[in-house]
Amino acid sequence: MDKLALQKMAVEVRKGIVSSVHSAKAGHPGGSLSAADIFTYLYFEEMNIDPKDPKKEDRDRFVLSKGHTAPGLYSALANRGYFPVEDLLTLRHTGSYLQGHPDMKHIPGVDMSSGSLGQGLSAACGMALAGKMKQQDYRVYALCGDGEIEEGQIWEAAMFAGFRKLDNLCVIVDNNNLQIDGPIDEVCSPYPIDKKFESFNFHVINIDGNDFDEIKRAFDEARTTKGMPTAIIAHTVKGKGVSYMENSVGWHGKAPNDEEYAVAMEDLRKAGEALCQK
Repeated sequence: MDKLALQKMAVEVRKGIVSSVHSAKAGHPGGSLSAADIFTYLYFEEMNIDPKDPKKEDRDRFVLSKGHTAPGLYSALANRGYFPVEDLLTLRHTGSYLQGHPDMKHIPGVDMSSGSLGQGLSAACGMALAGKMKQQDYRVYALCGDGEIEEGQIWEAAMFAGFRKLDNLCVIVDNNNLQIDGPIDEVCSPYPIDKKFESFNFHVINIDGNDFDEIKRAFDEARTTKGMPTAIIAHTVKGKGVSYMENSVGWHGKAPNDEEYAVAMEDLRKAGEALCQK
């Protein structure tokens, strides 16, 4: 996909996020929207995957370590063809396979069940090490939250990845600077995030995580980095794309009501129209 096509798809992914959370009357829109461009680039450009064969042996793996932003992952998977887009409206409904957190047993395209913060990166390290041991060339991607990396297990996993030189592992930190209780530097600051990963022998790249040019540059650089894992620190806007959600901690884990939903979808409709005029 070219940049314009990726931008248009990101709008569709954001529409899926807003629609699913509104339908569920629960969920986490803020961090899903901030990472929507990352999800879009991974699933439509970066990863070696096949929606028709979700378990193919040589596929790249993805672990959503910050599992509460499942609406973002689900919307990317649906738009990529893993399951019908209309199923997004069943999010968190009784009997739906689209649970509040990713479930690898029931959702096509989900490589690891996640949701307990801090644990996903360890699972990604195991997948990456398995690839090395089996001499397979798949890559493993893990998306972590900047609040999540206050968890100690993240740094145990980082220590392991750096020591084992897992250059087939790429960690992305969605650095939107807000967690459920407020700004991360006021709750339990993990800053400087880049220096911490560097100290664990990671190649570190800082980018604007809502800019596809910078996203492409980072993933291209990560793919060519050998002898060490890569950490991409993606500086993003919480609630990106929805006017009243942007940089608002209150939208970390709250669903829009009908009136708010209409405003959000109008914001996204206008964004899509603007892109169509380019």
